[in-house]
Order: sequence, then structure tokens, then C-alpha cells
Amino acid sequence: MNFKSHLSDLFAQALREVAPDHVGATVLIERPKQASHGDYACNLAMQLAKPLRKSPRDIAQALIAALPESEVIGKVGIAGAGFINVFITTAAKQHVVHGVLQAGAGYGHVHAGGGRKVGVEFVSANPTGPLHVGHGRGAAVGDCLCRVLHAAGWNVTREFYYNDAGAQIDNLMHSVQLRCKGVTPGDPAWPEGGYRGDYIIDVANAYMAKETVEADDQHITGKGDVNDAEAIRHFAVAYLRREQDLDLRAFEVEFDVFSLESALYTDGKVEEAVKKLIASGHTYEQDDALWLRTTDFGDDKDRVMRKSDGGYTYFVPDVAYHLDKWRRGFERVINEQGADHHSTITRVRAGLQALDAGIPTDWPD
Repeated sequence: MNFKSHLSDLFAQALREVAPDHVGATVLIERPKQASHGDYACNLAMQLAKPLRKSPRDIAQALIAALPESEVIGKVGIAGAGFINVFITTAAKQHVVHGVLQAGAGYGHVHAGGGRKVGVEFVSANPTGPLHVGHGRGAAVGDCLCRVLHAAGWNVTREFYYNDAGAQIDNLMHSVQLRCKGVTPGDPAWPEGGYRGDYIIDVANAYMAKETVEADDQHITGKGDVNDAEAIRHFAVAYLRREQDLDLRAFEVEFDVFSLESALYTDGKVEEAVKKLIASGHTYEQDDALWLRTTDFGDDKDRVMRKSDGGYTYFVPDVAYHLDKWRRGFERVINEQGADHHSTITRVRAGLQALDAGIPTDWPD
């Protein structure tokens, strides 16, 4: 039993008898600051003093007299100018323990979610290096959120979204390849955007030793061929994904789905999203680039979709990715993002609205 709700109902019934013309008064049940004043306190008598033109203590006595019988209440008293203090019986308190034992692992769970689907994306670190403290924070926040949603009756999917292609992964591949060839960061051949951390040495050594790497979503064996750039790329991604998984498992964070940005391109989902946006009439050409009129949907300025060199900006695959989530049947989608991605949500929502796909304006969270 929820004691506060139960007492609120009892005082509401007493209010109807004592002051039927004031049943709209707020019945506030609070915890007293001092335990000696009882388990709960109600200030209803204080609220009614002015409209009833009576002493709060007299009103309190009338309310106490009108309280329906309850096995929960052990004693009721009046304190100060008219506060009503309520003491809960020991048996009622102990009954809570029986409820906990009977419910077991399900104690505290509710059915507010009704089994509806919610997707929570968190961590989502690109495999270019070890996880840092910001990723750890994201993992903790995201995992706790998933556990709370599950306890609230939602059908939760935990998702990790990352990029296994593009400029960052190219830099990773070149860095590992150079290490495999014995080139160090101090060498003139080392690229400006190369990764200089000692972990690159570990990746290179494992690749040359033809080590087999298994991550939650990756399985690969190093070839040991220093000239096979694609093999090095795939191995480096898998190796660093394994390192991420080991860190996450260390504090019991697991995922149901791993999504790759590259798959959005190979599966044609990015091109499909672009065609839909063009067809919607919310795009225009300017300066040899394709723009989305996101200001139509609350953004502070329009955004470039396709640059003059033909490449897409970051938010285009983000829109395609979230359209895919919508099609997967998620009624709610929650993204736990880093501080440097705080403005992403505005662009993504604008892009989704421009698709005219019936997606709610506040989706995703």
C-alpha cells in the first residue's frame, strides 16, 4: 500500500463531511521533519481556517473525528496551530516487507509503459580509441535509464550506434598501418591527423600476430599483411570495439543492437531519405550545395545536406538512421548524447518533420 495515497483518500473523505463546500482544497500529505511528530503530517486544517472562519485546531479535531477507520493508522494527534500528525501502525509498516518478499525481483515494477517499444541509444563511441570518462558517464546514465524504463513496463532496446568508415576511421587505418611498418609519430611520413596513442601499437602488434578478435558485434582475424589497408581497417575497428566491450562489461552495461553508419549508405537508406526530403519540397540548391530548409521547423538557420564536393553532412545519415528507428516501431526514442552534440536534436527533428512521415514533432527525446 502507498501510505501517502491512502491517507490522502482518507482525509479527502473527512473533508467531504467536515467542509462539503470546500472539497476542492488540496490534501497535502508530507513527511514531518522530526520523526517524533509522526510518520506523516497534513496541513488541511490550516488551509480551511480562513474560509471556514474557525480555529485550525477545531477544524483538525473535526477532521480527525471524521476520518474513516483504517488498519494503517495507529494514532492521530494535533500539533502546533493545527497540524495533523499521523502515526502508522507497526503491522502496516511490516506488511511492506512482506510485499517486497512476495514480489521478489518484480518489486517496484509498474506497467505504465504497457509493453510499448522504446529505443535508448547511448555511449555510441566511434572505435578510434579507448573509452574516456565522458563515455563512461554516458554508459552509466543510459544504462540506468534503461533499467528504470524496464521497471516501468516499457519494452526497452539498448542501442549502440557508431561509424566504421569515414575520415576518422581512415586516420585510424593509416596510423595502424604505419605502426605495422615501423613508422612512428615522430617520422615525417606520419599524417597530421594520425592517432599517436600507445594503443595503436597494441592494435598493430595484434594484427601482425594474426590475432583473432571477438567483440559483441565483430569477429575477425588479423592477416599480417601490411599492404592490405582494408584488412587493417576492419581489424582495427574490431579490436577497438572489443576494448570498448570489455570496459562496458566491467560495470555490467550491455546492448541489444549495434548499428553502423556505413550500413545506412550500403543499404541505400541515406539516398532514400535524401530523395524523400527533395520530394517534400523543403530543399533547395545554393552555392553548388543542397540545403534543407530546417528553419521551416524551428531551426535557427537552414542546413547543408550535400556539400559542393558531393559528400553529405553529418546530419543527413542521422535523419536516415532515425527514420529507420521509426520504421522499427519505436513509439519513443531517447538519445543520451555528449555535450558537444547538444544541438543535434534540433536538426534531426527538423529533418524528420520534413519527411512528412507522420513522426511526432518531439521525437526523438
